[in-house]
Amino acid sequence: MHGLHLVAELYDCRAPAALLRDAAALRALCVEAVATCGLQQVGELFHPFAAGVDPGLTGVVLLAESHFAVHTWPEYGTVTLDVYVCNHGADHGPRAAALLQQLINAFDPVTTQQQTVQRGSVQP
Repeated sequence: MHGLHLVAELYDCRAPAALLRDAAALRALCVEAVATCGLQQVGELFHPFAAGVDPGLTGVVLLAESHFAVHTWPEYGTVTLDVYVCNHGADHGPRAAALLQQLINAFDPVTTQQQTVQRGSVQP
């Protein structure tokens, strides 16, 4: 197994409020971004949290290449992103990086922290 895991925390996001609060708006953004970047969606789930004054969202898009997850905290203007792709049979790293960057651009954060983790030790 060999994969790439990209992680980002986005702070003080200036995106339209719906992207942090409305599951349908977040889903539309994520599904389009996955397709635009050339990754293959095989499933999805977007869940709004009803508790609290300003509930956030969690979304997961299952990919043939692995998965993508997003979590929003509207009360803080914060979003976390995780993109993991297995590189079995092909290098999906550039597509994963493009997906992450497209979403960062959409959320328009003031500050971003990113990490890149190479997972596994066996090259295909």
